[in-house]
Amino acid sequence: MALSIEDNIRLTQTGKGTPMGELLRRYWHPIGAATEFDDKSTKQVRLLGEDLVLYKDRSGTYGLLALHCPHRRADLSYGYVEECGLRCSYHGWAFDEQGNCLSAPFEDTAAGNTRFRDQIHQIAYPIEERGGMLFAYLGPEPVPCCPTWEPFTWDNGFVQIVFSDVACNWLQCAENNIDPVHFEWLHGNWSMAQAGDPAPAAARHLQISYEEWEFGMRYNRILENPDKDKEQWQGGPLSLFPNVFVPGHFEYRVPVDDTHTLSVVWHYTRVPSEQQPYQQGAIPHWYAPIVDSVTGRWITSHVINQDTVAWVGQGALTDRENEHLGRSDVGVVALRRALEVGLEDVAAGRDPKGVIRDPEVARCIRWPWERGVIATQNRTLEQMKAQQAQFQQQRFGRDIGRPRDYFSFLAGQPDDIKKAYELAMGL
Repeated sequence: MALSIEDNIRLTQTGKGTPMGELLRRYWHPIGAATEFDDKSTKQVRLLGEDLVLYKDRSGTYGLLALHCPHRRADLSYGYVEECGLRCSYHGWAFDEQGNCLSAPFEDTAAGNTRFRDQIHQIAYPIEERGGMLFAYLGPEPVPCCPTWEPFTWDNGFVQIVFSDVACNWLQCAENNIDPVHFEWLHGNWSMAQAGDPAPAAARHLQISYEEWEFGMRYNRILENPDKDKEQWQGGPLSLFPNVFVPGHFEYRVPVDDTHTLSVVWHYTRVPSEQQPYQQGAIPHWYAPIVDSVTGRWITSHVINQDTVAWVGQGALTDRENEHLGRSDVGVVALRRALEVGLEDVAAGRDPKGVIRDPEVARCIRWPWERGVIATQNRTLEQMKAQQAQFQQQRFGRDIGRPRDYFSFLAGQPDDIKKAYELAMGL
């Protein structure tokens, strides 16, 4: 299912008024963390090709406005917050989270009334907090529910939010979500090769399939096993339509614009049974590097860093008309077809897959196939250490010895996050 140039553009464009841009605007996207506003009040963001400013005013209300002030186009990320809203530093115009102009000081004084500012409205979008992340919705009204996924309600766990900037189109990242065979090679054989194994041999995929559920799909697979009786179908990670991968944690592929993606990882680690009950306070966040500061090359040591090499290595927008899909790409084909259905739904005025209108449904969406039960099983600290050693054995063929490397998915975890993790885990 190689795509024509026209179809490739249709499935990848993110701008307002484009078919895919309008589909993506039907969903909530994470653009920040609540703890980012512990030491600042504004943050410049770009989402779906729109330049915006995210802020938290003194009352604790979040707002998301178009970046440029409607007066003389000054940058509102250099404005300052008040008890209600954000004030432009250039001429003092102020706006609330709904885009209403609260004040246009000279005009208010010169005119002696508010008729002028009452005609001014700044583009504004709603913000919701879930799991310590700040989600934005840029689509039409009525605004759908921002879902609370079951993992956001779990206790007795250490949660961290990790951001990284990826210089390619969002679909290159999202197609990775439904591609099981890449685990065998990118995260298995290549990891072993980097660790010096002269003959890497990750377990081979024998069969793969996929199945849909209400909010997306998942893949299933049979892996080669020396014990043939254990060569059975294994249920794989979830993929939330259209752009979220959930292998246990959440990996959001947030479309910044046509050639840039924000990777947002929400990761929960259950604390050992010896440390329970455990109540985490504010959820920390950090930014992961993609490029090695010494070599100037992409970092290849951790799972999502390896994914990033595969995504960005295709170019800013991959040349899908010259690809050659095979049987391993059944999930990729299924995702593209699902996106086509979503485009048809939006064009016909229907809600696409996964849009939620019922607040009761959105209050807590349970994980299918008992995934929540598995993820919240209690383990002792020794059992957790043994599981980590098994993970390294599967990826590298041996324990490669990375002291205090507690996050296998992205390199560069800051020391303060490591210390907080150690405290939570009793290390």
